[in-house]
Amino acid sequence: MAKIVIGVNRLSSNVELQNLDLIDLLSERHSLLRKISEQAWNNQSDIYISNSEWYIMARIYKKRPTISYVNKNVEISRQAIHKFIKQLEAKGLIEIHNVENNKKEKCVQLTALGEACYEKNEALKAQLEQKVAEKIGAEQVKLLKDLLALEWGIES
Repeated sequence: MAKIVIGVNRLSSNVELQNLDLIDLLSERHSLLRKISEQAWNNQSDIYISNSEWYIMARIYKKRPTISYVNKNVEISRQAIHKFIKQLEAKGLIEIHNVENNKKEKCVQLTALGEACYEKNEALKAQLEQKVAEKIGAEQVKLLKDLLALEWGIES
């Protein structure tokens, strides 16, 4: 398993973070966690998978959704989704199938390799979450997750 090193101390002492509003602070932390997660994967695997590709893989893990479903449920442009699906297929991570009784529609699913990669990446993310918990406390991580999971009443 790859070792995950995080720079929480460097960012925690960063005065600039103290002056950010909620949206920018969430964005900064999200970007940092995604970067660390991506590096952890790339340090232990020969298969490069971008954050956008992980996002698509998460939407289809253990499912067999149609491509139009993926288009509606992934916040990436339709053209980009098609490009990422082709890249994932070329890497052997997903398969594209015809939908029964529908000549136009296609569905996607992870291959055995895709599922194995996804599950290894989930383990790496759990390791990263544990590192954060060691730094800020398990209760704080639980509270943060609970707060982020609440209904905020702001969906568009």
